[in-house]
Amino acid sequence: MDKFQEEIIKFLKKETKQEVNLEVPPNPELGDYAFPCFNLAKVLKKSPNEIAENLAIKFPKTFLIQEVKAVGPYVNFFINKNRLAGDILKKIIKEKNRYGSSDSGKGKKIVVEHTSINPNASPHVGRARNAFIGDCIVRTLKFQGYNIETHYFINDIGKQIAMLVLGIRNKKNIRFEDLLKNYIEINKKFEKDTKLEKKVFDLMYKLEKGDKKVKADFKRIVDVCVKGQIKLFTELGIKYDKFDYESKYLFDKKTVAILRELERTGNLFIDKDNRWVLDQKGFELGMKVPVLVLTRGDGTSMYPLRDIAYTTEKVGLGHNIVVLGEDQKLYFEQISAALKIMGYATPEVVHYSFVLLEEGKMSTRKGNLVLLGDFMEEAVKKAKIEIKKRHGKADERSAKKIGYGAIKYSILRVSPEKNVVFNWQQALSFEGESAPYIQYAYARVCSILKKHNKRIDSKINYSLLDKKEETGLVKKLSEFPNIVNKMEADLRPHIIANYLYELAQRLNEFYHSCPILKENEDVKKARLLLITAVKQVLSNGLSLLGIETLEKM
Repeated sequence: MDKFQEEIIKFLKKETKQEVNLEVPPNPELGDYAFPCFNLAKVLKKSPNEIAENLAIKFPKTFLIQEVKAVGPYVNFFINKNRLAGDILKKIIKEKNRYGSSDSGKGKKIVVEHTSINPNASPHVGRARNAFIGDCIVRTLKFQGYNIETHYFINDIGKQIAMLVLGIRNKKNIRFEDLLKNYIEINKKFEKDTKLEKKVFDLMYKLEKGDKKVKADFKRIVDVCVKGQIKLFTELGIKYDKFDYESKYLFDKKTVAILRELERTGNLFIDKDNRWVLDQKGFELGMKVPVLVLTRGDGTSMYPLRDIAYTTEKVGLGHNIVVLGEDQKLYFEQISAALKIMGYATPEVVHYSFVLLEEGKMSTRKGNLVLLGDFMEEAVKKAKIEIKKRHGKADERSAKKIGYGAIKYSILRVSPEKNVVFNWQQALSFEGESAPYIQYAYARVCSILKKHNKRIDSKINYSLLDKKEETGLVKKLSEFPNIVNKMEADLRPHIIANYLYELAQRLNEFYHSCPILKENEDVKKARLLLITAVKQVLSNGLSLLGIETLEKM
């Protein structure tokens, strides 16, 4: 919240004795902020229009608010643009890469678990959405001053891994690149031969009983896959602090301890199939029979039991955030119910929808997918083509910044609860709502500043920034701290992505209407300081998305 909003809200709270929520009018000509009076009509026994008129008359003249008007049921506030420009630009130049941070997280710890892909194949683009969202959350919370610990949960003993072990355990050399092909092949064999499933369960039984050979087979495959997956995400600038292996909670008997703890609640029972099952009646789970199966009939543990053991440990480290696909909503509710039964806190969850091919959902098992590694290579290849069009040659580093940025932005710009329909042309477009468009806006500022080739003077006449393109750009810059705060509260990266696109648009409108280097000295100085501030905010925002900037494109 900026000082302009603070002054307006302070006045409105004093006059109305109510909580105040300001709106931003759809048309700048209607003002910078608006207060709707509908909800006050019942309280004050007056019409919204009359209330708006009275509030507009009562608002005292200040150096921050230039004008107040009543328009129907709204009170519209016009801020002092000169004062805004001076305050915002000075703040950005002073705070630099900290501008936008409220330091709201100082002294607070948060554990964020994201990605957590099964270690059975190279990830596809759909799975990468989890990592991109999680990484943006981590970056934003760190920016806000939180002590963040990023976790990656590795399902190293599940049925899918057992299938892969069965399919390739006799092969000497296992390459990460070959795992997907082998995983698809073994799935096809399963569809034809039902006896293979018994072999898989036999493997899992031996694993839980501590068979050294079986444990070694599982570990060998998991290690290859995890290293391959992490290499891809590291290339994209995504890092993790801790890798938590599911097997730990099995072999250190934490799963046994959880069963005993649940048994004491009176909600755990053995069903007709000799399985340990958790009764979850009383929780709104949308199920005819609200139960959670924790073990198989042979006593081997199911994934939910190991997940509960893991989560109880994790929530003990601090506030928890976990990123999960929307297909796991019911499952997460079941795990949360189990935690509540035991008296544990539940993680805060961010669900995301799928990245779809034009023909439908991607599936590792069926093989109808676009691999992240292939997509990254293609993005860099296309980026090189675009760079060559402009400069005749292309370097690998710049191509990666553009290509990887295009991948991330094409996914992050869509609200998590909505599907991303995967389209090569849209994802890698160098025009429109894309990372390259925003990166180019940044590079354009760098080019102007390089031509100027002098130190930017911060002592300027802010009243010279009075054109609508200039005041609109300053206003957009002033919104960035609120955007970061909203991202912190809502944990939806599209908030930042959409803001940066709008800021880049405003910059381009300004660039086409307001000459810089050819203006008189005072105007030139003012506009140079303005674009320097824009450059800083673009850099800060792109950094939160995990997208790198370029000084030349």
